[in-house]
Amino acid sequence: MTAPKIRLGVNVDHVATVRNARGGRHPDPLRAAEIAVAAGADGITAHLREDRRHIRDDDMARLKAQLTVPLNMEMAATPEMVEIALRLKPHAACLVPERREERTTEGGLDAAGQLDDLAPRVRTLGAAGIRVSLFVAPDPLQLDAAVAAGAPVVELHTGTWCEAVAAGERLHAQAEFERIVRAAREAKARGLEVHAGHGLDPVTAEAISALPEVVELNIGHWLVAEAVFDGLGAAIRRMRAAMQRGREAASREAAGR
Repeated sequence: MTAPKIRLGVNVDHVATVRNARGGRHPDPLRAAEIAVAAGADGITAHLREDRRHIRDDDMARLKAQLTVPLNMEMAATPEMVEIALRLKPHAACLVPERREERTTEGGLDAAGQLDDLAPRVRTLGAAGIRVSLFVAPDPLQLDAAVAAGAPVVELHTGTWCEAVAAGERLHAQAEFERIVRAAREAKARGLEVHAGHGLDPVTAEAISALPEVVELNIGHWLVAEAVFDGLGAAIRRMRAAMQRGREAASREAAGR
C-alpha cells in the first residue's frame, strides 16, 4: 500500500535575507519559489514581518501573482497585516508571534492569552476565503484556544524538540517529541488540521512525518542553508525523500497492527 503523501511548504524568507544583506535584486525569492515548486514543493510560505527585514511587500505581490501552488502568508495578528492579507488574498495565513529583536520566530503564539484579539481577526480572514492557521506550542490549552478562535488549522511548533535533538539531549528530545505526538492526536480529535514546522532537518522531518495526523510540514532555513552547497532543488528532493520514508514507516507500522 502506498503511503499517503505529506505536503511540503517551502519557506523562502531567507533567500530574501541573503538579498537584503547586500541590496539589489539577487537572489530573488520568486525564482527560489519557482525552483522549489519544480523540485516538488506543494506550497510556498513567506513571512511578511512588520519590519520587512527579509520578505517585502513587492515579494508577496509577485509570489501571489505568479505562483502555481498555494501561497501561505506568515504574519503577525495585527491590523496592518490583516489589511494586507485581505488585499493580497493568499491561499492561507499563518498567524505567528513576532518581536522586533528576535532573529526568527521564537516559540508559539499565545493563542489562549490573546484569544479576544485573535478571534475577530481569524473570522475576518476566514470570511475573505483565507484559510487560517495558528502557529502554537504543542499544548492542549493552545489547541483549545485555536478551536475557540475558529481557526481550522494549527501548525505545531517543533523548534524546542529540534534544538534538543541537535544538542544530543536524548531525554529532553524524547519528552518534547511525545508532547508533539499527543498534541497532534488531540488537535485532530478537536477537528483541527495539523501542520508542523520550525527547525526541521531531514532527520527530524522523517520522524515527524511518521505521525499520521500531520498533513503538512513548513520548512525554510535548512533548505536555504543547504542550497549553498548542493542547490535548492537537490535540498528539497532530499527533504521530500526523508518525509516519504517517515510516511512509509508509519504505513508499515499501521499495516502490522
